[in-house]
Amino acid sequence: MLALADIASPVRAPFTFFFLLMAPATALAAVLLNLDPLSRAVVATGTAVAMDLLVAQGMLALHMWSIRGGVAVVAAVSAVLFLLPLAGRAYGRSGRRRTP
Repeated sequence: MLALADIASPVRAPFTFFFLLMAPATALAAVLLNLDPLSRAVVATGTAVAMDLLVAQGMLALHMWSIRGGVAVVAAVSAVLFLLPLAGRAYGRSGRRRTP
């Protein structure tokens, strides 16, 4: 919220960095339930860093670089990734049919 609202604060940079790393990592950890906890943490953190770099690269390539835009894109992608297992479970319940 500090980055999106453009609030000048000494904790803005550390909180933004923490959010950009932990939001995608937490969302990916929710998707990777089949792995053991250490593997899940390593894969989720590595993929979160790669996702942040891809978002930054895409914004630079399109000449649309902004801190607020990057935080918003990472938040949106993280929300979609976080809701993906929930949608899969809901679809799995209604999509299964009993055969006589």
